[in-house]
Amino acid sequence: MDWRSIPSLTSLKTFSAVAETKSLSAAGRELNVTHAAVSQQVRSLEKFLGLQLVVREGRGIALTPEGEQLFEGVSDGFEKIRETIDGLLQEDTARPLNITTTPSFAISWLMPRISDFRHKHPDIELMLNPTAEVVELKPGGVDLAVRFGKGNWPGLESELLVPTNFAVVGASCLIGDRVIEKPEDLLEFPWLQEYGTNELTIWMEQQGVFPTGKLSTIHLPGYMVLEGLRRGDGISATAKVFIEPDIEAGNMRVLFEDGVSPGTGYHLVTRPGVKRPPLKAFMSWLRALRAEQADA
Repeated sequence: MDWRSIPSLTSLKTFSAVAETKSLSAAGRELNVTHAAVSQQVRSLEKFLGLQLVVREGRGIALTPEGEQLFEGVSDGFEKIRETIDGLLQEDTARPLNITTTPSFAISWLMPRISDFRHKHPDIELMLNPTAEVVELKPGGVDLAVRFGKGNWPGLESELLVPTNFAVVGASCLIGDRVIEKPEDLLEFPWLQEYGTNELTIWMEQQGVFPTGKLSTIHLPGYMVLEGLRRGDGISATAKVFIEPDIEAGNMRVLFEDGVSPGTGYHLVTRPGVKRPPLKAFMSWLRALRAEQADA
């Protein structure tokens, strides 16, 4: 490789920080250097390439088309470097295993089983982040996301863990002997919805129902939605796997149900590449649980 044809790593790292923050000052804070030093590195890189990479935009900066192209390549390169370093550093193995999932999945499926993992792997420290937000998977950050869908998340690897479909359900004590024949019949009930989600709106629109007035909706954390469902506080759309025992016991009624689509359910979602030992251990444990459920 002709190293003389490649700009200095410092200038590339500085430019990458500027492109991420869209600010010379913010990039300086990220790199712990002065605003002037950042500006000098960017000018040096532009001079080396003979291209303008950034332009002033308001109080910040914007990338030129050439800058966007360079940033895309540099970002991929630095991410690969970071992944390689993470894999080599001994302390990376000891870093807590960071897992994000929806509150409903955490409370209804994962937590009742997690003591088994702790018993088998007492040396692995876990960090569980139950949130309805889709958290970005970055090197050194979240290791594993458990997401509901069909497994098609671009740039990420996914593996089906819990096959399930969504159902609109309500407690028998709330529904009583009412006959629910069409989606419009649900408009008379209050709706319980998990923070950060909009299953109600999406499901109603899919059925061709567009309410003329504001729906009676209570937004709650995931674990409270399920408890509210069981008390009869309202109806909700939820993964059927979470309330199957309630349905079998007759405490919950399925009002409407999506067809079971192959590959739909909760997936294990990770970044491509080498997995850290704690992550491999956790995923192997989850696969064993999946195999046990399939045999049951």
